[in-house]
Amino acid sequence: MRSHAFVIALLVLSALPATAIHAQDAAAGAAQPKRTLLDRHDQSEVPGKEIVLGTAELPAGGVIGWHTHNGDESGYVLRGNLVLKTRGQPDQVLKAGDHFFNARGAVHSLIAAPGSDGGAAVSTWIVDKGKPLAEPVK
Repeated sequence: MRSHAFVIALLVLSALPATAIHAQDAAAGAAQPKRTLLDRHDQSEVPGKEIVLGTAELPAGGVIGWHTHNGDESGYVLRGNLVLKTRGQPDQVLKAGDHFFNARGAVHSLIAAPGSDGGAAVSTWIVDKGKPLAEPVK
C-alpha cells in the first residue's frame, strides 16, 4: 500500500508542469486538453533517465502551450487531426496514424487542427529522472 501511495504522489507531482502549461492556455480561453500519464520506469541501460508513457486528448480548439521536455519525445496520433508547432520549423499537420518526434529542448506546441473535432496522441518520453516532464516556455 505504501508503494501505491508513492506512485500516486509521483504522478501528481509529474503532472504539475503540464498543469502550468494548461493554466496558461486557460487564460487565453482555449478548450482544455487532458493529459494522462500511463506508465513510468527507470531506464535500465542509462542511469538517471526514465521512460514515461502518456496520452494527450485535445478537444476542438484545444491547445497545449509552448513547452520543452528534459529529454526526447516520440509520439503517435491515435485519432483526429492535430498540428505540431515547433519553433524554427514548419508546422506539421498530423492525422490518425501519423507519428512525430521532439528532440530534447525543442520548443513546441500541439493544437487541435482548425475546423476539426480535435484528436488524441500517445507519447513516450525518455527524460532526466527527477526533473519535470514538461516545462512551459513563453
